[in-house]
Amino acid sequence: MSRSLPAVRRLVVKVGSAALVDDEGRVSSRRMAKVVRELAEVAEGRSCVLVSSGAIAAGLGPLGLTRRPRDIPNLQAAAAVGQGHLMEAYARLFARRGLVAAQVLLTQDDVMHRRQFVNARNTFERLLASGAIPVVNENDTVATEEIRFGDNDRLAALVAVMVKADLLVLLSDVEGIYDRDPSRTGARLIPELRDLLAVDAAGSRSGIGSGGMRSKIEAAGIASSAGTGVLVAPASRRRVLARVLEGEPLGTWIPPRGRRRTGRKAWIGFVTGPRGRILVDAGAELAVREQGRSLLAAGVVAAEGEFQAGDAVDVAGPGGGAFARGITNYGSDEVPVIAGRTSGQLTGLPGGPYDKEVIHRDELVVVERWER
Repeated sequence: MSRSLPAVRRLVVKVGSAALVDDEGRVSSRRMAKVVRELAEVAEGRSCVLVSSGAIAAGLGPLGLTRRPRDIPNLQAAAAVGQGHLMEAYARLFARRGLVAAQVLLTQDDVMHRRQFVNARNTFERLLASGAIPVVNENDTVATEEIRFGDNDRLAALVAVMVKADLLVLLSDVEGIYDRDPSRTGARLIPELRDLLAVDAAGSRSGIGSGGMRSKIEAAGIASSAGTGVLVAPASRRRVLARVLEGEPLGTWIPPRGRRRTGRKAWIGFVTGPRGRILVDAGAELAVREQGRSLLAAGVVAAEGEFQAGDAVDVAGPGGGAFARGITNYGSDEVPVIAGRTSGQLTGLPGGPYDKEVIHRDELVVVERWER
């Protein structure tokens, strides 16, 4: 039975450390060559981005380390040494196939702040227009928060949103997403996953990388909500990318659950980090969610957290779950003052003017939440 995927003109592929290292924990030139060979096979007529882990693993040997460090300074040192080795190998392997590899190192600030986001997106567009293959990694040498809490599955999802990819492929050391930890008896591979909360996800099993099934499900939630389909596929399979693009039902397919957004709407809804929350009543939730209206003060109940005008905030209904995200026109100190008031009541209110919507509909994105 074949699988029907959308037409893929722009592809983001993520490969993790566990799929790149050998049994001794060192980055394998043979495994890297496989990734490059298979990406090159599908690159003709497509724009392709490779998000690659492995910098820290590549730095272990040169530094005389036998396992991934736990402390930040050694992690940063391994990344600093390993990234150069990793990129040199990718550049050489892609060059053998007539392709140019371009190193792109990103931190959380590069995607969370609008100006950096636009700059990064413009760089990607120019590289892809030139036929280059951007090779993306987190800048682990300086980004301590990414080493502690981040992973390249999430980075790959954000890159997919940034470049408006048609498909995100997360290459894994297992066959796909299972209904429970695949090491447990009775675990079954899920060919197609629509309910991301129905999976008992496990963390990293290899001890080499920082991700795992949990991070892949979180990445799938980001990308699929932004209109990009996601496939979790086994990195070990021969010609895995060509085969899945031909419709062979390998791995786990997570179809897009939201429509494709404009660049700014995608950034607001799926990339920005919320500074707080605005709580609204049922009428306001209906107006925003179903009717595409702006959020007005009359429907606001309260504010949570500390934020300023111009910050991204989540919007939550009576049930407590966030259903939208937007750029607020008021700070957390002003929202309680105007909460529940009609436009007429806001006129002449001390501390004003309060003549703007709390969040204008052009700055407001309804999102399907999938987090537990």
